[in-house]
Amino acid sequence: MDTEKLRQEAIELRKEKHQMIKTELNAELNDGHDLAIVYTPGVSAPCLAIKDDEDLSLTMTWRGNVVAVISDGTRVLGLGDIGAAASMPVMEGKSALYKKFGNIDAIPIVLDTKDKDEFIHTVKLLEKNFAGINLEDISSPKCYDIEDELKKIMNIPVFHDDQHGTAIAALAALLGALKVVNKKIEDIKVVINGAGAAGTAIAKLLLEDGVKAENMTILNSKGILFDNGKRDRVQMELIKKTNPENKQGTFADAVKGADVLIGCSAPGVFNNDALKTMADKSIVFAMANPVPEIMYEEAEEKGVYIYGSGRSDMPNQVNNSSVFPGLFRGALDVRARQINEEMKLAAAHALADLATQCTLDPKHVVVDVFDKRVPHVVAKAVAEAAIKTGVARATELPAQYKD
Repeated sequence: MDTEKLRQEAIELRKEKHQMIKTELNAELNDGHDLAIVYTPGVSAPCLAIKDDEDLSLTMTWRGNVVAVISDGTRVLGLGDIGAAASMPVMEGKSALYKKFGNIDAIPIVLDTKDKDEFIHTVKLLEKNFAGINLEDISSPKCYDIEDELKKIMNIPVFHDDQHGTAIAALAALLGALKVVNKKIEDIKVVINGAGAAGTAIAKLLLEDGVKAENMTILNSKGILFDNGKRDRVQMELIKKTNPENKQGTFADAVKGADVLIGCSAPGVFNNDALKTMADKSIVFAMANPVPEIMYEEAEEKGVYIYGSGRSDMPNQVNNSSVFPGLFRGALDVRARQINEEMKLAAAHALADLATQCTLDPKHVVVDVFDKRVPHVVAKAVAEAAIKTGVARATELPAQYKD
């Protein structure tokens, strides 16, 4: 894949089209009668109905199918803090994926502030416009505080995709890989390289699904993550679980004998002989983008049995594009108030189960994001979990899921 050619094509496409998404009419507007129904005087009737029951805005206006994709531009892809305006192409692109894969009308929004409280206050004020909030490309640890506070004060799903979408995709890939290597999640030794938003979210979800805390090691760029008095609250929570003895060590120390190595860190950092000391039938997901921690051919040379990355030109693309459209589709269809742990786990297992119905071998442990079954399978699992756990306004599955 010629990266420079892709960059130029991305520029040319936007010069030609100017926008990746647009709105369109969903009602007839051809004469005075249509105008009277779509707008005044007829529009007063739904206004008054919603005044009496605000939840009707989720079924009588576009709000029910609209997600806001919101960023402050402080941690955009591998580009870092590039600012609000420069982050808009990513938010717009993400919105296009929502429409393509989930038939959700997502709206890109960038907020020109780095102040956490100002960000929270602004998003809260926007709540009545949307059925869900997708937080995107916000630096850590600020992203944790923003998401946690918004989840407390808002009555619609708030979801930081860089954390949880990535974690769901990684867990789904791991479950598929474990079926190939015939290992159980409660028995494996896992190393996670990267203690930022994505790495910590992956660690938490894997622990939630059965990885034992004593079998997990988390690393940052200096080595094994330990309490040095400077960690953020999310890192400290994981240190207390996975490293209560506050042990220290190198990447090589951690990787020796590990069944699984997951990277959310930096290009090239796995390209050393420590990978040769991993357990038999080792699993390596090198998820740094666009350049992974180790390239596929190099991983093969070091004996890695199952390899995955975030790239589409290598085996096993671990891609959260297979997650968030279906996740929000299911949440919106049952008018969920939040996205909880049960819904995240349901999404991961639905993806893994679908992968096992396809060709399952070391080069095919994840689903193809363009498989048209993916959004529906994820949405149904998420909708069921939302109803079961009591966070849905709906009490039964919509008809499209009763198959």
